[in-house]
Amino acid sequence: MKHIISLALTVVIAMASLALTTTDTAASDRYGKHKVVYHINYEGGESDKAYRGALTNIQNHINAVGAENMDVKLVLHGNGLGLLSHAKTNEALRGQVLGLKGQNVAFHVCNNTLSGRNISFENDLFDVYEEDIVPSGVAELSHLQMQGFTYIKP
Repeated sequence: MKHIISLALTVVIAMASLALTTTDTAASDRYGKHKVVYHINYEGGESDKAYRGALTNIQNHINAVGAENMDVKLVLHGNGLGLLSHAKTNEALRGQVLGLKGQNVAFHVCNNTLSGRNISFENDLFDVYEEDIVPSGVAELSHLQMQGFTYIKP
């Protein structure tokens, strides 16, 4: 029963995030289309504050520009994988992750970090699938920037 309540709360948080994504026409006219890559490779700190803040930055960006005007990638490597590890037990963090994924934010997880730290994406990380894994986080950042993605490290 506790698991069902937890899952229901996560879904409610994700739905609330989606509801906050409406933008007015003036904002989307001002900003146009965006291709952006966010980079997280640091610890989340007390209560995952840094992770939650970074995800809030992404949501604020989407709110300003409009999800339909955005191509957002989030590259996680090194200590940044803690975001998805902690999301397994932190409901608020889990809700933010699901909310962003519901707006087509792509999460890219570094295989070098998985291998080097002996992390199982299926067992140790929240909502990660084989197609989310990239060979190298830093190489992915460079690759995306060469494709015209703006780099942001919140």
